[in-house]
Amino acid sequence: MIEHPYQNLRGGRWLVGNLHTHTTASDGERDHQAVIDDYAGRGYGFLAITDHDIYTSLADYEQYDAQGMILVPGNEISANGPHVLHVGSAAWVAPHADRQQVIDEVNELGGGFALFNHPNWHGNFNHCPQELLQACEGYVGLEIYNGVICRLDGSPYATNRWDMLLSAGRRLWGFANDDSHAASGDVGLGWNVAYVEEETASGVVEALRAGRFYASTGVEISQIQVEGNRIWIETENAARIVALRAGAKRIAVADGREIEVEVPERAGYVRFECWGAGEAFAWTQPFFCEEDE
Repeated sequence: MIEHPYQNLRGGRWLVGNLHTHTTASDGERDHQAVIDDYAGRGYGFLAITDHDIYTSLADYEQYDAQGMILVPGNEISANGPHVLHVGSAAWVAPHADRQQVIDEVNELGGGFALFNHPNWHGNFNHCPQELLQACEGYVGLEIYNGVICRLDGSPYATNRWDMLLSAGRRLWGFANDDSHAASGDVGLGWNVAYVEEETASGVVEALRAGRFYASTGVEISQIQVEGNRIWIETENAARIVALRAGAKRIAVADGREIEVEVPERAGYVRFECWGAGEAFAWTQPFFCEEDE
């Protein structure tokens, strides 16, 4: 049996959004309206402003012109430890050194969720130690791509961290975000494409928490279908699609825009990486493979 988040996609639509955005309220180069204008002009459907240890609420957004975008409350919990993104936040959460306490308070507030940011930032590729990712409970995922790290020490990619967690039996989603700070070059690097049923901030949060999204840096996924133990992925612009199981072992590679895979026994999970031109990728969420009793 395959469990996955892409079931019953009816009554909504796919929206592109960024969840990690900074303004002059913390260390960004542009004010809120300039940032909003930029993302809206690129056709984004939702945006969360997440300044460092500064909570941006729905009420705060009322002073700005959203230009049709859904603006999602947010805060990047930054001080005293690895950075945690609080998406859909109902209130400010203090940056406790104990990140499990941070996650617990996020969940106690309700409405939003926590994810870990840019695990492979810094020259030691260890902004967030794997031991912490393994020890913490109650967060929904991690950034498997963080655009701003492209111009900093470390790697913008963290699929290795994700696969280690998934292979250990954790059920976590992979996110792609800009982490935009600069006025140019930091926008449109990585995004999340979510199937949103209710076009409100809470509707976006619900879709993301449920895993009804894929992460992208340029490849567009057009179809995801599951029938029995077979999974079919179709894209608009992939040149190669790779299917990986537990241990990040490749079980299939297809050159072209689509792939169909029969899930092997005891796979644990299967996820798909869709490779396009240059650094264009898309990453599905995991398909969890439960063995029949």
